[in-house]
Amino acid sequence: MNHLLQVENMKVEFRTAKGPLTAVRSISFHVDKGETLCIVGESGCGKSITSLSIMGLLPQNGNIVEGSIKLENDKLVGLTDEQLQSYRGNKISMIFQEPMTALNPVFTIGYQLQEPLLIHKKISKKEAKQASIELLRKVGIPNPEEKINQYPHQLSGGMRQRVMIAMALACEPLLLIADEPTTALDVTIQAQILDLIEELKEQMGMGVIFVTHDMGVVAEIADRVMVMYAGEVVEMSDAQTIFANPKHPYTQGLLAAVPDVEADAHELNVIPGSMPNLDEKIEGCRFHPRCPFATDICRQKNPPTFKISENQEVKCWLQEAKMHIESAATS
Repeated sequence: MNHLLQVENMKVEFRTAKGPLTAVRSISFHVDKGETLCIVGESGCGKSITSLSIMGLLPQNGNIVEGSIKLENDKLVGLTDEQLQSYRGNKISMIFQEPMTALNPVFTIGYQLQEPLLIHKKISKKEAKQASIELLRKVGIPNPEEKINQYPHQLSGGMRQRVMIAMALACEPLLLIADEPTTALDVTIQAQILDLIEELKEQMGMGVIFVTHDMGVVAEIADRVMVMYAGEVVEMSDAQTIFANPKHPYTQGLLAAVPDVEADAHELNVIPGSMPNLDEKIEGCRFHPRCPFATDICRQKNPPTFKISENQEVKCWLQEAKMHIESAATS
């Protein structure tokens, strides 16, 4: 099957005075048309670096040193920045976490919306202006004819985020990457933005990568879930399975940390310890220092990825032990 996006064994390093630091460790995944893949994990796990790698927007000292990225059949790794420009904002678009840093404060909303249309669609300024008004209307901004003449600071946070979505969708991309786009918004606006992305995805048939640390958001919008820890994919599953039967102790910890609003007591479960630094040398499984189930093999060898079913795989030695027990029981 041909996937919309196929990432194979991607490794990302940053050059530093102390030598290269690995931020993403040989990860593989895919996204199909009309599908939402949620990438989940704590801050520093490699979620945003993965997104920026796909966009070709890594900092100057960052490089994809191994692996491949394909959009449909086009290879993206190794392209020059000029070649990537024809993909960015056109075939692949990104919504950033904080619209005030992504929108230029000195240009009007209309100017910033029209720019990708003029670059990629080769249409007249009059047509670009009309298309911009329609885009603002599409994302639920009232009085779009008036709003295109306003500057970012004149809009609320929720409205700015809608403008970012309009900009990202201007050229009808094949793939939309949303990097924690609702984190800075209040709960009501957050729900509206999630509904909007879902509605537009279905209308346009695009693939969506949604980066988040919020399992509540994942439950609402994900078709499949990719859990990352310390630069590695530790579990991959369809959304229903990951909530019903999470296999990796880290995934179980993330789900246990979600507050239960129906419970009488509100004591939060936490995962002890913290995410390791990029330069931290850890033998064996990178999660073992925080894992309540770690055994000797966990401390000695990094586990392979075990395929549990067609829809679920996990990178954990515990799964090998379970598979041995199940095999013995059935033989």
